[in-house]
This record gives sequence, structure tokens and C-alpha cells, in this order.
Amino acid sequence: MGAQPATRLRLKYGPGGNMERIAVYVQADDPISQAGVASQLRRRPEVRILDGAEPDSAAVAVVVRDRICERTIQVLRTLQRGGSRPVLVVAEVDDSDLVAAAEAGIAGLLRRAEATPERLVTVIRAAAAGEGAVPPDLLGRLLDQVGHLQRRVLWPRGLTFAGLAEREIEVLRLVADGLDTAEIATKLSYSQRTVKNVLHDVTTRLHLRNRCHAVAYALRHGLI
Repeated sequence: MGAQPATRLRLKYGPGGNMERIAVYVQADDPISQAGVASQLRRRPEVRILDGAEPDSAAVAVVVRDRICERTIQVLRTLQRGGSRPVLVVAEVDDSDLVAAAEAGIAGLLRRAEATPERLVTVIRAAAAGEGAVPPDLLGRLLDQVGHLQRRVLWPRGLTFAGLAEREIEVLRLVADGLDTAEIATKLSYSQRTVKNVLHDVTTRLHLRNRCHAVAYALRHGLI
């Protein structure tokens, strides 16, 4: 593998002129890995390691693993729900693991062998800024897997990655256009009961409050 191009980091400074350091929580399976990664990052002026702190206090959580297993996925989901943006450093990763990690909400991924302090800080900064960072070859594999899943699993069932069927998208599109239940039923040649059931199924399954919330969800996911 050729040398990676140098990345120029732009540091943020607070009102007093002091650099704002990113609060980082490090979590590893073994104490040696935990201490090693924390020690390397502690030398960097861009980050602040939270020793013994709750992960909810961190902007970014660095998770170090040999491989991605169910326990790793659970940790990633817990950190993501707690408000931290997880960055995964892993020794081995296959295509199915990659999709599972993406679904668990990772903000960045690095192979353990490539995780120099410089590259890890670059990924941490990207995660803290709301961006994602995945090695290009892994990103290509992830996109291939996503396309395979869409073609082989979702499309034959009339589903999309947003969790909506084509019929549900059609109904929400007409709701967004201002049509009422009777008008939607006429437009789509459905009964009014079917339209009501479609909207009820969408709001219940996706834990949405009402029709307006469902339309907002569809808009946010670029479906209508």
C-alpha cells in the first residue's frame, strides 16, 4: 500500500484563544490496548482523553477490537445512543461485519495495522465534525454490500432502506401534496380504509407521531 497523502488539520480555538480539544473516550477489550491507544492520543493537542469518565461525556468514542462480533455491535450502539460518535479500530473486518458496524452507527473505521496516531486523530476530528471516515477500499466494499442487499432482499419485497414500501411512499407523497384520505384513495384506486391502514402502519412501525411527522420522515430521507 502506498503512502497516504498528508492531511492538513485545521484546529479550532475558543474565545480565549485556547484550542478546543475533542473529548475522547477509549474502550478496548484488553487493558494493554486500552492503555496503548490512550497513551498515544494523550500526546496529541487536538484531543482530551477522559480517564475513567462516562462515555456519555465524550464527543467521540474510540472502540478497539480484534474483530467485529455481536458484543462489539452492542457496544457501538450503546455509545451511539449515548451521544458519542463511535470510531472503530479493528484488526479484521469482512463484508458482513462492515455492514453491521455501519448499521450500528459508526462515524469512522480504521484497520488496526493502519491506525497511526496521526490517522486516528484525523478520523476522530472528522467524526467530531459530523463527517465519516472509512478506508476507500472498505467504502467500496460497503457500497457493494448495500447494493446487493437492496437488489436481493429489499426490492423484491417492495422495501427501501428507509423502511418504507413503495405503496407507503406513494401515500405519503400525496399527503405532502395536501390531499385528504378520500382524495388519496381516489387517486390510487384504494379504499379509504386502506389509506388509513397504510398511514397507521407507517406511524406505528417507525414510532412517528402523526401524518405530518411521517411526511417529515419521508422528506428527511429523500423519499418524496
